[in-house]
Amino acid sequence: MSRSTRRVVVTGMGALTPIGNDAETFWTAMMAGKSGAAPITYFDTEDYATKFACELKGFDAVALLDRKIARRLDPFCQYAMVVADQALADAGIDSEALSTEQQERIGVIYGSGIGGLQILYSQAKVLSDDGPRRVSPFFIPMMIPDIAAGQISIRHGLRGPNYSCVSACATGNNNIGDAFMLIRLGHMDAAITGGSEASISELGVGGFNALKALSTRNDDPQTASRPFDATRDGFVLGEGAGALFIEELEHAKARGARIYAEVKGVGMSGDAHHITAPDPDGLGARNAMLASLRDAELSPDAVDYLNMHGTSTGLGDVAETNAIKGVFGDHAYKMNLSSTKSMTGHLLGAAGAVEAIAAIGAIVHQTIPPTINFQHPDPDCDLNYTFNTPVEREVNVTMSNAFGFGGHNTSIVFAKYEE
Repeated sequence: MSRSTRRVVVTGMGALTPIGNDAETFWTAMMAGKSGAAPITYFDTEDYATKFACELKGFDAVALLDRKIARRLDPFCQYAMVVADQALADAGIDSEALSTEQQERIGVIYGSGIGGLQILYSQAKVLSDDGPRRVSPFFIPMMIPDIAAGQISIRHGLRGPNYSCVSACATGNNNIGDAFMLIRLGHMDAAITGGSEASISELGVGGFNALKALSTRNDDPQTASRPFDATRDGFVLGEGAGALFIEELEHAKARGARIYAEVKGVGMSGDAHHITAPDPDGLGARNAMLASLRDAELSPDAVDYLNMHGTSTGLGDVAETNAIKGVFGDHAYKMNLSSTKSMTGHLLGAAGAVEAIAAIGAIVHQTIPPTINFQHPDPDCDLNYTFNTPVEREVNVTMSNAFGFGGHNTSIVFAKYEE
């Protein structure tokens, strides 16, 4: 078998989301159309235009990681460590039983769009109030976005390729795509991959409010994330993490692993347009989707479900819709689409990883997750977005999109595993 023909499959998943703290609970909540939005509890929002977000519920890092480890990690890294543990357990991997050779063939390609924003804010206050001698010696290693990959590697003794790709809200997809390509090329046999984010903080909400990017529907937070609805007024900030354990097919079969789906192709592109706004015609998004289909060696009409980036912003939802029409033509009206951000909010650098789990889940369960909170039609958004209720249908191929500030576009194709 040539390196370029090595097949890559998904054998483990882990999720921390505003609607469920593991992959199974996350899926069940999506099927129920649950919203994760509620008033912010982490800080006083009196002076903020947006007073709600999609926080994690019932998460206890100390119980899951132990106190000494947890206190030396920013929340984004805590989340990453927990979902990595979940994905390994789900895949049936006992990291303590791995041989040296096995450790050296498993990588960690895992990222965050922003990294340790909470430790950055708190230590900036320490510097301002108490001077440089009071700044924590753990500040830098707690803040940098790549530290999640490093900490996961240390925790499990994984010595394969180890790094973090940072591409704003495309981060989760970019890391999965890189891990997929490294396995396919023979640089490693398996990897923990995905993304994590913990930006619901004074600085995070304040910064996105300054951009006028967030919904200000403070009187009804649960319905504020309403992709494709004519009354949408911005995205809802979320937090959490997603992790996949992916591996070369023969490696998975040799150990008798359960296979959720196959990773078939990845596509990436740049808008070359604006630092925050998407290309209005969706040119970059279109190119990423076309590239992922070419890589997967599939025609557009093979796709049954597309998990859209769908952030609930005026420009973004229309641009992505236009891009989908450009890629799929008439088939754009025949397949199902949805934005699970209507339930989770926008998890930024974790979005691609969590939504990949939703796209894989559609194959496993033969069911399309819904886009909730739809009330008012938008004539510029006229596709089948699976509004408000899940739909059971045959699902063999799915696509998941993730786009980021700076014009970063990514698309990943998953397929039902077949011998």
